[in-house]
Amino acid sequence: MKVSIITATYNSAKTIRDTLLSLESQSYSDIEYIIIDGASKDNTLKVINNISSRVTTIISESDKGIYDALNKGIATATGDVVGFLHSDDLFAYPDAIKDIVAQFDTDKCQAVYGDLEYVAQDDTNKVIRLWKSGQYTRSKLKNGWMPPHPTFYMKRELYENFGSFDLSFKIAADYDSLLRYLWANNVSMSYVPKVVMKMRVGGASNRDLRNIIIKTKEDIKALKNNQLFWPQAILIKNLSKIPQFIIKS
Repeated sequence: MKVSIITATYNSAKTIRDTLLSLESQSYSDIEYIIIDGASKDNTLKVINNISSRVTTIISESDKGIYDALNKGIATATGDVVGFLHSDDLFAYPDAIKDIVAQFDTDKCQAVYGDLEYVAQDDTNKVIRLWKSGQYTRSKLKNGWMPPHPTFYMKRELYENFGSFDLSFKIAADYDSLLRYLWANNVSMSYVPKVVMKMRVGGASNRDLRNIIIKTKEDIKALKNNQLFWPQAILIKNLSKIPQFIIKS
């Protein structure tokens, strides 16, 4: 199984090194690595060229934001499966992709996801929040459940069938797309019960109060788009995040 991994970058020189090294360390061999750069003005491309030996394609040009860049990556991908490695994220361990592929093979499913750790900006070993996903059932979507998008890998043909990211969303296009795949189109999904990805805290969706308000409005729009009852989903979705901050030693 060929796995296409897409990284969108823009002035990412401060964090891209760890991202690239985590990709370099992956034990799975059949990886197509695509980098879509938004015409960075810093040393992002230089860092990429100096560190990474596994890049298949680099496209550097202006874009309309991260979701536009990821859509370009999806359109470029040729793998059986597509996943995303954001420019401030990293794989949690060297066999992460190997375990994801094994889950596809074992369960003959259309998509796979795992667990996610939010880590400190300056120390990726310091866990701030643990997103333990749990086993998937479609009914969970009614309560605002979603898999952590950085851990989500899906058959490429389904992006062709069901569409990629809706650029009318600025922050919640990932949530909208997941609802479209899992709820509206009933994509079959399987769970890897391991932390497969680490994400630095400080992402756009939770950066400040203004972005939180925008994200909530977009979450409601995504739920309405996919014919889900939004008051229940939004309430439980937000409350369910609280236990993620309780890190057990």
